[in-house]
Amino acid sequence: METLKHLFLLIFISFSASLFSQNSKDIQAAFSKSYTLEYEYNYSGAIEALKKVYVESNYETNLRLGWLHYLSGKQVESSQYYQKAIKLMPLSIEARLGYVLPQISLNNWNNVKSTYLDILKIDPKNSTANYRLGLIHYYAKEYKIAIKYFETLANLYPFDYDSILMFAWTNYQLGKLREAKVLFQKALLIRPNDESALEGLSLIK
Repeated sequence: METLKHLFLLIFISFSASLFSQNSKDIQAAFSKSYTLEYEYNYSGAIEALKKVYVESNYETNLRLGWLHYLSGKQVESSQYYQKAIKLMPLSIEARLGYVLPQISLNNWNNVKSTYLDILKIDPKNSTANYRLGLIHYYAKEYKIAIKYFETLANLYPFDYDSILMFAWTNYQLGKLREAKVLFQKALLIRPNDESALEGLSLIK
């Protein structure tokens, strides 16, 4: 795996150097203009600015176009650009996290779930993927699966409100009331008088 990572890195550096040596000023100007237009909520203008320097084999431009199309409500096009970015940089987590945004808007939950699982294959401790997979399984009432993801997070971030609270609720749903009580109390240390944690405690007798 390490050899593979180094190979991707060398390809990325080599390719990027070649690309930017050819058009660096034009590309930088296009990105700068796209940021300005995005801040003005002119997403179509930001997209057009990048398309003028678009090269299909450029990771950064595909990633940014994925984001801008998502903002403009063009979810299919957004997905396509993110997929191109993933193909160009197969170990990219940021491109996969971007890809799930239009997939959520399109209600393609199988794609969302599989993408988060792909992220965990690359980075088993990724906090975003663990948390969101936990939520997906929790709201599907698949508590025995959800608890694995929340437990991972609670061990990585023992004083993180969201992780601890969901770990508490999942324990409660599984009938592990002693564990849930301790976790709800811990959540109140992080966020005093939190309504959800107080509700959880009120349900435990």
